[in-house]
Amino acid sequence: RIIVACVLAVLAAVVVIIAGSGAADAARLTLSDDVSAGGVLQAAGLLFFAFAGYARIATLGEEVRDPARTIPRAVPIALGIALVIYAVVAVAVLSVLGGSGVASAPAPLADAVAAAGAQAWQPVVRAGAAVAALGSLLALILGVSRTTLAMARDHHLPHWLAAVHPRFAVPHRAEVLVGIVVAILAAIVDLRGAIGFSSFAVLVYYSIANASAWTLEPLGRRRIVPVLGLAGCLLLAFALPLASVLAGLAVVAVGSAIYGVRNGVRR
Repeated sequence: RIIVACVLAVLAAVVVIIAGSGAADAARLTLSDDVSAGGVLQAAGLLFFAFAGYARIATLGEEVRDPARTIPRAVPIALGIALVIYAVVAVAVLSVLGGSGVASAPAPLADAVAAAGAQAWQPVVRAGAAVAALGSLLALILGVSRTTLAMARDHHLPHWLAAVHPRFAVPHRAEVLVGIVVAILAAIVDLRGAIGFSSFAVLVYYSIANASAWTLEPLGRRRIVPVLGLAGCLLLAFALPLASVLAGLAVVAVGSAIYGVRNGVRR
């Protein structure tokens, strides 16, 4: 809660500073001539990872009260709040820097504050970005560790990862392992390049989730929802940069091969 409050306070400060500076210009919000449908789809695919966190809620089904009632309410609320915040901040930053300025800025929020004449706020904005990254990492560990727990229970991962702490009732071994992996990747991998791969991976497993939902009974006329979800996920996934698509397909192929070999050995 403290992290969320800090991040929201910084974002609100950015919007207020830009809105009150007089540097904002609505003309900068217009689309440039070089915008294409392919570019919009690729951008949507790359940004998809920023919305994927709402699905983490579903991985906590064992740890919330009345999950059948709570989770269906929490998912759209979380997605709606994130969408509104992203939209407000995006409009504010674009109104100062413009599309080309945002595209070339290494730190768009800090640069937007500086362009609005509030250079003294840049350290605060950068600190807020660091806190936001920390919150994202904590959410990542929280969700992925629960997925690891489920896979370990089904023996798709080493079964010792399925251990649940006797006092805190959390998958402590899975959390520690995921934390170590995340720390190593953050230290040695260019995270900007990892965004495309992450988006492709998320879109692929969302595609699988939609395909699985299509088989549920009884969906009736609502069956069109997973069909549209599957089509949309695949469209965005293959609109990503070629390097991200190839890397993602390679990982899926390796994982599928390992799964097939393990099943063959068991039989």
